[in-house]
Amino acid sequence: MIKDFIDGMNAGGFYIVKNSLKGVTTNGLTYLTITLQDSSGTIEAKKWQVNNDDIDTFKMGNVVYIDGEVIDYKDKLQVKIFGGNVVNPKNADMDSLIPASKFKKDELIDKLKVFLSSIKNEKLKKIVYDIFSIYKEKFISYPAAVSNHHDFLRGLMEHTISMCEIAKMISSHYSSLNYDLLISGCLLHDIGKCEELSGVIATTYTKEGSLIGHLVIGAILVDESAKRLNIEGEEVTLLKHLILSHHGKLEFGSPIPPLTREALILNIIDEMDSKMMALDKAFSEIEGGEFSQRIFPLDNRSFYKLKSEKKE
Repeated sequence: MIKDFIDGMNAGGFYIVKNSLKGVTTNGLTYLTITLQDSSGTIEAKKWQVNNDDIDTFKMGNVVYIDGEVIDYKDKLQVKIFGGNVVNPKNADMDSLIPASKFKKDELIDKLKVFLSSIKNEKLKKIVYDIFSIYKEKFISYPAAVSNHHDFLRGLMEHTISMCEIAKMISSHYSSLNYDLLISGCLLHDIGKCEELSGVIATTYTKEGSLIGHLVIGAILVDESAKRLNIEGEEVTLLKHLILSHHGKLEFGSPIPPLTREALILNIIDEMDSKMMALDKAFSEIEGGEFSQRIFPLDNRSFYKLKSEKKE
């Protein structure tokens, strides 16, 4: 693993090419500056004496197997790449290459099934099941973001399940809440990210993601599903409202603010879960008794970690 590298170590193994830049030496020879990634972190690498096959091999987003060595360059570890080959992601252990949820896939899927089956309203249940039948494979693997929170393998599913668990607790306290609508909103609030994001490797925004965004994409998916299933009624409108309003304010990306109990609670739950994950991420890099780096989604504040907390 990259985090265990030491000078002189054999660096051969599987990695993701997170970035690749072409350069030219003073002698006019082409070389590549490559950022390699596994689940433990990233490291800069160099490939000298580059040919066209190397440029194709070390494209951003490729999974590669390399032959290389760890070297100390100006007091910083670097990988000198001797050669490499592109690997089909299906033949690689993605959990070892990408930061992943602490929860196993099967554990999250089992929880997802419980919440799906807990919806009693037939209209909502049919829409939710219909959309998940289309996006199941993406949903169970995609991150929830490019950065900031749940930006790892299965992050979207972990974030969604966490929100459902919180919603269940809140619903048991506030009996006025419509459980079916709230849980349906939790399950589908970020489903548009299956179209907004490019995938699990070197995640970026798609053209649709940049031009439309996951809130509007999610509302469109609900509308299309309702028409496909010949479902009409208030439930469809309310579910679309939950998705469109879950960021809370126009400046945060919502075209409409929350205007129902369930929409208000959904926004609060989403904000709480994403901010707690951002804190967990920042705290994992420091010891107890220290302040974190400034956290952009938390008003760019530094947060203090209790002395009793250990570095993960």
